[in-house]
Amino acid sequence: MLSQTTEYALRAMSCLAYMPDELVSTAQLAEVTHVPMNYLAKVLQLLAKADLITGRRGVGGGYRLNRPASDISLMDVINSIDSIDRIRSCPLKLENHSGKLCPLHARLDGAAKALIDTFEGISLANMIAEDPSIRPLCSAEMTTRVNLTLNKSD
Repeated sequence: MLSQTTEYALRAMSCLAYMPDELVSTAQLAEVTHVPMNYLAKVLQLLAKADLITGRRGVGGGYRLNRPASDISLMDVINSIDSIDRIRSCPLKLENHSGKLCPLHARLDGAAKALIDTFEGISLANMIAEDPSIRPLCSAEMTTRVNLTLNKSD
């Protein structure tokens, strides 16, 4: 349903939501999210371009959320990588559909709308607050290890 790149972006953003005031390096995020570091670096660039995260280069650098996790929806993250598009007119340009979608495309559009509505209604903050004992898309143990590493470097 969602691309691997989108999944990686959601993992990274979820983990950053747990550490909103910390700069987390690409290497640390890659370890926590189980995403290859080179691939993750490209994903982080897309998230920064979408103004969802801010990055700082160099020693002590890394990434953090650009705004509160409560202000970032899953749809914001998804749209920064791929979009879920509604079907507004017949993709086949059939004249006899003039302004109406056939039953197939109407159902596909309904499914796209439901996905968009669902993802728009879930913020990163909502998601990470659902069950504190289970961290979405990243392990608590790994996130704790990153936090310990960050604290040592202070």
